Amino acid sequence: MTSENKPNQASRKVIPVKEIKVHKPKAADVQQYKPRDQIYVRKVEGLFQRLRRKMNLFFLALFAAIPWISYNGQQAVLFDIGEQRFNIFALTLWPQDLTLLAWLFIIGAFSLFFVTTFLGRVWCGYLCPQTVWTFIFIWFEEKFEGSANKRKKLDQKPLDIDKFWRKAAKHSCWIFFSLLTAITFVGYFTPMQQLVVDFVTFNASLTATTVILFFTFCTYGNAGWMREVMCLHMCPYSRFQSAMFDEDTLTVSYDTKRGESRGPRPRKANPQELGLGDCIDCNLCVEVCPTGIDIRNGLQYECINCGACVDACDGVMQRMKYKPGLISYTTETALKGKIVHILRPKLYMYAVVLLVMCGFFVADLATRVPLQLDIIRDRNALSRENIDGLIENVYTLKILNKSQIDSTYQLTVEGLQNHQWQGQSTVSVKAATIDTITISIAVDPYDLQEFQTDISFVVKQVQPDDEDVMIRQSSVFFNKR
Repeated sequence: MTSENKPNQASRKVIPVKEIKVHKPKAADVQQYKPRDQIYVRKVEGLFQRLRRKMNLFFLALFAAIPWISYNGQQAVLFDIGEQRFNIFALTLWPQDLTLLAWLFIIGAFSLFFVTTFLGRVWCGYLCPQTVWTFIFIWFEEKFEGSANKRKKLDQKPLDIDKFWRKAAKHSCWIFFSLLTAITFVGYFTPMQQLVVDFVTFNASLTATTVILFFTFCTYGNAGWMREVMCLHMCPYSRFQSAMFDEDTLTVSYDTKRGESRGPRPRKANPQELGLGDCIDCNLCVEVCPTGIDIRNGLQYECINCGACVDACDGVMQRMKYKPGLISYTTETALKGKIVHILRPKLYMYAVVLLVMCGFFVADLATRVPLQLDIIRDRNALSRENIDGLIENVYTLKILNKSQIDSTYQLTVEGLQNHQWQGQSTVSVKAATIDTITISIAVDPYDLQEFQTDISFVVKQVQPDDEDVMIRQSSVFFNKR
């Protein structure tokens, strides 16, 4: 290499490097887990909170009253798992009717999708049992420990007589209400009146007692201690609900253009002269939120659309004599100043699918016959010849009365000429029970053309008289060779 091709050492730039000593914390200084900060939900009044409370009271009363309703001398709604039947007023569902339950679950799922696409997570904010019970437990807190600030101060003070009795009274009410909830829930699966008597007198079965205590513990833990943890970390709905949102979904949102820049100011001051927006940064929207989020940070999966921040902000706007709606149920499209499309293809799709599923459910329910027949052939022999020289087949018939009234049925067979029916041809079956009978059919071998003849057993209800209650079940008749 010549001297001309060698790089000029003087022209090369040298980048200065500064050594930084990184402090490595000790293992004892590293916090492996940061516990959540307890949320002291502040009470708020307003339109949406009154609506939420009324809806909560209505459905809570409905939940508590249904197990006590009687119909035709029995519990109107009873999901008897032991007997494998569900009674819903005049309708009795059996394992053979699981298609109806499947349709109901599908209808419930698409109803949730439809409502979420239209109104966001209003189910979570207004009807979800976790939210309803959480607000009930917060109500007990307010009665015994006072407002949010008083509850916070009470937790910070050392244990004394005043703190002890308030905490004891609160937890006692929590446990008692959880116990009532558990008994009511179990009352949907076992006769309610007998359950209450047996539980109070300590005569309930081990299974019933265990289930009641388990659900009491779950209710007490979920609504009293875990609260927003269930919504944030355990509920799958909060994770996939964003897939149903679009720019025209109504959600609780903060109007950034109107509210920023935020900051405190005198009530009579003009915010425009101060270079401020309508948000006075009072932080009430955070203090009333049951999940502890700041809605001003934008749409978050933790938001349950309960509207507490809407009512709190509207109250502040009213006192400041500003226009309400800084935080409101609105859409992303509306916040951008564009035209909102309430009726849109996505909503139509969910509505059409929902209507189709409802149609399938109604059709399945309308064509359902409250009667079932199971045929079991004699396993010892396909056929036999009796003393009269006739070919005889033996069948065991299981007749299930799916209705809630005692019924009488007439049994016949089709597909055989000049046959002899030996056994019961008229059977009385009690409501929601199974009756088993054994019959035999004998036929002259000269009337049988094939080794195997297709036949059908027909069961028709004759008492009470109802021509629509009839079922036909196919079977075979074997000839002897």
